[in-house]
Amino acid sequence: MSKINSKEPLVITEDLGKVFGDFIALQPLNVKVFAGEFFGVFGPNGAGKSTFIRLLTGQLQASTGSAEVLGINVGKMPQRLKANIGIVPESESPPSYLTPYEYLYFIGRLRRLDDLSNKVLYWLDWFGMTEKRDTMCKDLSKGQRQKVMLACAFIHEPRLLFLDEPFANLDPIYQRKCRTWLLEHVENGGTIFMCSHVLEVAERLCTRLAIIDHGSVLASGKISEIKITKDETLEDVFIRLVGNSVEEEE
Repeated sequence: MSKINSKEPLVITEDLGKVFGDFIALQPLNVKVFAGEFFGVFGPNGAGKSTFIRLLTGQLQASTGSAEVLGINVGKMPQRLKANIGIVPESESPPSYLTPYEYLYFIGRLRRLDDLSNKVLYWLDWFGMTEKRDTMCKDLSKGQRQKVMLACAFIHEPRLLFLDEPFANLDPIYQRKCRTWLLEHVENGGTIFMCSHVLEVAERLCTRLAIIDHGSVLASGKISEIKITKDETLEDVFIRLVGNSVEEEE
């Protein structure tokens, strides 16, 4: 992947919001993510993170506003968008009655990849899944199913990756291995939009981030920009911004 213009916005939202009946899942948001960034969205459970990423990837229709990703209007052309990005949903598993090899091969055929069999075998080996290549996905562990979903998102090395809690169910070895690959992907010109509630991930990976709660952005920017003092940790920032609302709910 070639180096790309770091000033080019790949994700642009204008008053993007989502309402389910009387429940406001996401307040109207205006966000830009630029090429070459590792952008993270962090917040407590139920903050609106998954709703945000599902709107940006065409899995949900917006109630207000619009989103443009890779120059594509998400609301009008969701299928075209999905063909050009990689997605790891928060709680989705590969089809139960396909094997890891079959599912990766199927994804590769959809994406019209060359040398597909070798690519599939490479990623199965990369994730330590060679011995499980012919096992039905229903018989895999949660961690193994997560590896299959990550491999499906990585296999075509997309320009833009959307990751929702990508390290869930992975053991520490593969968490580190995936973090390394993601950082190298960004260094080589890729862009990543990730949702998580693990603050350690932000400090290790993100070039910019947004902290959200109750569907609203409470702070955004580089980690150094959202701290009040140099001694303040990201955990301190998170508790300062989010802690009061969590305590009120309790």
